[in-house]
Amino acid sequence: MPRRGKVEHHPVAPDTKYNNPMVGALINRVMERGKKSVATRLVYGAFDLIAEKAKKNPVEVFETAVRNAGPSIEVRPRRVGGATLQVPVEVPTNRRVALAMRWLIANARARGGKTFSEKLAGELMDAAANQGATIKKKEETHKMAEANRAFAHYRW
Repeated sequence: MPRRGKVEHHPVAPDTKYNNPMVGALINRVMERGKKSVATRLVYGAFDLIAEKAKKNPVEVFETAVRNAGPSIEVRPRRVGGATLQVPVEVPTNRRVALAMRWLIANARARGGKTFSEKLAGELMDAAANQGATIKKKEETHKMAEANRAFAHYRW
């Protein structure tokens, strides 16, 4: 059954400290069980650690990390004559940013030991330097799309 109409996206409120909507979105994604103040403290803690260790503006490091971690192409399943093919498609900008943030947070949580702020700071600095688990995930996604390039003509 086809979808009905377009989904309206509401604008994300910028965070209080840096007045940046992307940081606000990161806080919302880190948040669990509606505890926004806890998520805010964790993200700002990670940003403070980045400022301390990298001696750079933490918002710039974060934006670079999101840019580096976002996939430009991914595979979507498509039914063609009884078979499900993995068809490579370009990723829209808003989905690219959403995937990058999701992967950064998931990989930060998967890191060993330490506090979440330290894990997140480490993952953001790794991604900004084009290394770490999140970048590996992006490269896997690109490899999968490259491997299925033969089905690219099935785009919709």
